[in-house]
Amino acid sequence: MRKSVQLRIFAMVLFALLVSAATAHAQATRTWVSGVGDDANPCSRTAPCKTFAGAISKTAVCGEIDVLDPGGFGALTITKCISIEAEGLIAGVLVSGTNGFVVAAGAGDVMIRGLTFEGLGTGLNGIRVTSAGKVYIENCEINNFTGFGIDFEPSATGTQLFVTNTTVRNNGNFGASTGGGILTAPSPVVVVLGSLNNVRIEGNVSGLVNKDGGNITIQNSVSAGNKLAGFSSASTGATGTALFLDHVNSMNNQTGVVVGAVAVVRMADTSITGNGTGVSVTGGGQAFGFGSSNIAGNGTDISPANGVTTIAAH
Repeated sequence: MRKSVQLRIFAMVLFALLVSAATAHAQATRTWVSGVGDDANPCSRTAPCKTFAGAISKTAVCGEIDVLDPGGFGALTITKCISIEAEGLIAGVLVSGTNGFVVAAGAGDVMIRGLTFEGLGTGLNGIRVTSAGKVYIENCEINNFTGFGIDFEPSATGTQLFVTNTTVRNNGNFGASTGGGILTAPSPVVVVLGSLNNVRIEGNVSGLVNKDGGNITIQNSVSAGNKLAGFSSASTGATGTALFLDHVNSMNNQTGVVVGAVAVVRMADTSITGNGTGVSVTGGGQAFGFGSSNIAGNGTDISPANGVTTIAAH
């Protein structure tokens, strides 16, 4: 009897090891999705999967999911280091009543490239980040979500967001005046870093909202036609925010730039025009203008009139 029990235990351990080995073997460093694929496939180039959700479990940590041909590939929760790429193709994430991508990757890095996120006016957030090491968003379009196009709310100090060559438009709940283009709001309050280059934030409720601990640099970008502020930076507690605008345009918004409590905003070679108010400084915030920044042609250019400290370029 005892020998029989030992044999059964041995068989169970052997089976578990075989299953584990098979699972590890099944994960490829590169997988593929196709508009005519099937999630029952191994996600190889010749037998692609149908959705990102179907492919991610078959992709190794820090592997890559590539889009083989045009299609819509569904919502996804990302829980590990991975790259998802669709350069040069029509690759969509079409959702209703939910988030497009949720990034909960721990300390893993995530790359998202070449995708169009469509919320149909009912989707929650286009890309929501709760944990990651670094998140790269490149060559994407993010439209028509009721929350934010990019909702960056990580919980670990030092988490970084990089957004390049991306358009974020028509996001937010316009009736309630909530949500908008991009939110950086670490939760709980920690210091996080962001770099945006060649980003267009257009026609949202708010443009970019930077809160509690966000330290964000924006270059060569535009925030235009938003219902509220093109850019805003403020804190609700003792941890400050920092926003640096370099070669940026903020135009035709309710307010071009809002500088709130415990916030510092620096502007270099930046144009703020056509807004109801150009720059609004409240709650002890600090705003600085460098170089040839132009704040003109607004209903009120600067509120209060001495709210922006001009510093000559060196």
